[in-house]
Amino acid sequence: MLSSAGSIPLTDGEQTILRELNRRFGPEASLVQQTSDQIPTFWVAREIAHGVLSHLRRGAERPFRVLYDLTAVDERLRVHRQGLPPADFTVVYHLMSFERNEDVRIKVALREGALELPSAADIWPNANWYEREVWDLFGVSFSGHPHLRRILTPPTWTGHPLRKDHVARGTEMDPYVLTEEREAAEQEALRFRPEEWGMKRHSESADFMFLNLGPNHPSVHGVFRIILQLEGEEIVDAVPEIGFHHRGAEKMGERQTWHTYIPYTDRIDYLGGVMNNFPYVMAVEKLAGITVPPRAQMIRIMLAELFRMASHLVFYGTMSQDVGQLSPVFYMFADRERVFQIIEAICGFRMHPAWFRIGGVAADLPQGWDRMIRDYLDYQPKRLDEYEKLVMQNRIFKARTVGVGAYTLEEAYDWGVTGPGLRACGLAWDYRKQRPYSGYDQLDFEIPTCNNGDCYDRVVIHIEEMRQSLRIIRQCLENMPPGPIRAAHKLSTPPPKERTMHDIETLITHFLNVSWGPVLPPGEAMVSIEATKGINGYYLTADGNSMSYRTRIRTPSFPHLQMIPLISRGAYVADLIAIIGSIDFVMADVDR
Repeated sequence: MLSSAGSIPLTDGEQTILRELNRRFGPEASLVQQTSDQIPTFWVAREIAHGVLSHLRRGAERPFRVLYDLTAVDERLRVHRQGLPPADFTVVYHLMSFERNEDVRIKVALREGALELPSAADIWPNANWYEREVWDLFGVSFSGHPHLRRILTPPTWTGHPLRKDHVARGTEMDPYVLTEEREAAEQEALRFRPEEWGMKRHSESADFMFLNLGPNHPSVHGVFRIILQLEGEEIVDAVPEIGFHHRGAEKMGERQTWHTYIPYTDRIDYLGGVMNNFPYVMAVEKLAGITVPPRAQMIRIMLAELFRMASHLVFYGTMSQDVGQLSPVFYMFADRERVFQIIEAICGFRMHPAWFRIGGVAADLPQGWDRMIRDYLDYQPKRLDEYEKLVMQNRIFKARTVGVGAYTLEEAYDWGVTGPGLRACGLAWDYRKQRPYSGYDQLDFEIPTCNNGDCYDRVVIHIEEMRQSLRIIRQCLENMPPGPIRAAHKLSTPPPKERTMHDIETLITHFLNVSWGPVLPPGEAMVSIEATKGINGYYLTADGNSMSYRTRIRTPSFPHLQMIPLISRGAYVADLIAIIGSIDFVMADVDR
């Protein structure tokens, strides 16, 4: 067993959870770790890991209903592990409780040669894909998993890419050669075998028929494949297949400096722009102890909400197009273009400005920014009113979406649903309200909710969120504080210009900070935000270096796609298109 917390000063949340674990599993059950993000973090022995997770999900007072994230860390090259149990690999469970408005992090230390844990898929259904990802990228096995196989890399891949001894660049590998024999082997490896997935004939009189939906781009918002088992037009079962878009974004985070990794984040939810920078730079700032000036915080909020508008307009237009309306997507893309004109005027780039910086933003607002924002705020609400009549009151659109693809609030908990999909089930929970960041607590806005959890309600939530974003942007316009746009901190990157030309030493420091990046003290921090498609978070591990030891990107789209089999069984193929559209995902956000 691991040693108990001992003399470490604990927060109230840590004390409460520790008492529960000690009462259930004994006083030596867990070791408390202090982290930069102040999330209660407990190491538990592998023998009781499944019991601890089950207790926190089902037995604890005000349980942790949501498995927010599940990942792993290769500890073998980590230098600063003082006070932590011996481990070659660590499996990390991040749990959420909406009732407590608290999180808890459970860690399990594993040694080489014993890389196995019981599966948590019987506790949270969404653990299925997370455990497959950990097996694929780290080689940690989960006993009792319903179908443990690769998920992000091809089935013929050799090794586990997020291990420290795996190559990090294509130049470290031999040139790729595709012979006819290898091509045939790769094609055979991609063959779908229904019996491997537990599928069988639905009834004696039914055809055992399968349909490949994809892999193609236009119909599924990214390179994505769903294998459907059909009985006529009715869906009996579905198997989503992802990984076609996997680019190793987390691996890249281990070879880029803290500063130069910022542009990579833009490409995760590529419709969210600087919304991706937001949790990353805040996690770095938490590790570094940087306080961002009020003006930079307000600018960040305004840009994030502009990108929420841009992303939601894409969702609105393509969703209506998916179910047969052709005109709205052209109108809404024209509105999105107006948003991009503002973003380009402020940032210099449109979709991927990579404009947030460690400690602030890249530049101050340009002259005339307020006029552009004001004109847009006068324009957009009227357009949303028109779209209400054009789309939401359309009888065909309602027939295709009302009552289709519905799930309950409890099912949303089970599958880790966040964002508009969660609020469509009736829970008024928004990260910007419940856990305000960057000054959101100073702004007045509402949390829209619906009760049916179907395709139509998910669209309604997106529309009302756009109205609230316009409300937030107006408050940023009218209350933009004066002052600096970057923190006067030695680890802010790049440092303020006036601190660079004072003498040769400060100039050298500036050069090293930009080219090599700041050196952050050892620590761990996860920071999450209410992104365009749900809660997005970056879990960073610093080891006293100029780059991240481990970069974990928790995206909302990854768990959301897991729900497709649940909410499509019994529906028709045409309904599935509406379901896919209403989820609001992009495959870069899934595959990373």
